[in-house]
Amino acid sequence: MNNESPQSSPTHADNCEPLIGLATLMRMAFSGADLGPLGTRLLKRAETHPHDANTLLDLSTILQLKGNRAAALAVQSQALEMQQLYHMPAAQEATAIRVLAIMGPGDLMANTPLEFLVEGSDIALDMLYVAPHLPFPAALPEHDVAFVAVGESDQNRPLLQYVAKLIQDWPRPLLNTPDRIAGVSRDGACALLASAPGVVMPATVRIDRQTLEQIGRGQLALADILEDGDFPIIVRPVDSHAGQGLDKLDTPAAIDDYLQSQPMNTFYVSRFVDYRGPDGLFRKSRIVLIHGRPYVCHMAISEHWMIHYLNAGMTDSADKRAEEARFMTRFDDDFASRHAAAFRAIHERMGLDYLGIDCGETPTGELLIFEVDSNMIVHAMDPVDLFPYKQSQMHKVFEAFRTMLIDASSRP
Repeated sequence: MNNESPQSSPTHADNCEPLIGLATLMRMAFSGADLGPLGTRLLKRAETHPHDANTLLDLSTILQLKGNRAAALAVQSQALEMQQLYHMPAAQEATAIRVLAIMGPGDLMANTPLEFLVEGSDIALDMLYVAPHLPFPAALPEHDVAFVAVGESDQNRPLLQYVAKLIQDWPRPLLNTPDRIAGVSRDGACALLASAPGVVMPATVRIDRQTLEQIGRGQLALADILEDGDFPIIVRPVDSHAGQGLDKLDTPAAIDDYLQSQPMNTFYVSRFVDYRGPDGLFRKSRIVLIHGRPYVCHMAISEHWMIHYLNAGMTDSADKRAEEARFMTRFDDDFASRHAAAFRAIHERMGLDYLGIDCGETPTGELLIFEVDSNMIVHAMDPVDLFPYKQSQMHKVFEAFRTMLIDASSRP
């Protein structure tokens, strides 16, 4: 496999604008900036410079952030047909490490968002988009370590198999192998983590629409398809994220109404675990395992069981933010210490160098796993005036990620 410097690759053609990138564009959107004028400028640039792949890729990202997924993927496809390699230089003058991310086409949930993890650092990031229908570059940029960023999904499963063949005899150390990434599916993860000490992850089964209808009509018992099955249950379409299509159904009769609102044909089903605390509130944490060590990224507190950080009212409640700050400050000596055996088992069984975990605690104090994934978003975009405690914590996360890369790059 040949290597060449980034400067000699087509990514850096003179007629291409520098790539703005996901982290910068999402930070703008997160802060409330209107991306419309920038999108218009990029569209005009694309019309006058139709071979500027960087402009097309940035335009695709803006379209996704504005909710126009179909148009975004069409523009992304245009960009990838003309260029597979994209470069984000290190923010600092001296580059300490060069990372090559192996990525796949798709929306913002398709790959590990590495740009947030290296933002503002001395890490240079090259992003190589691969797929069976895309020509593989004749030469790659020099890099110290490669990272498979392709996320697990039904759509990406064939791509992960393709990448597994692609990386055989890779000339540099490589993190997050595709065979291990494939294991983070909701049903696959609960199978891998079954009986792990201190871990509760309810059995999750994948069923088709017809089977779910039969349960709703009483023609099939839930226990026939779900080992620990009992109502209430959690139902979601396969490959859904951010709570899309996620619901708690208390009785079989609720299934029919649910299916009327969901056009999908395949679903994940698991039993619901009531994880509210003594005060009646639900708490969900996002934790990353970096080379096996846990780091907290946020904790959301909500009156509702379905928690997402942006809908938990964290910006509206000083008390919730104060509790999150205490949680972060005490994390290593409290939460991480209490669940050390569980985190150790998760790392050993999942086998990923970098892994995200959404979790809570059961009323009896066990670690309740909602999801494990390699492509959860981890960032430092929250307003500093409201969340001053997050900056130091996220710097710990980013520094741990950097250390992992440097350690990996020194492997023979």
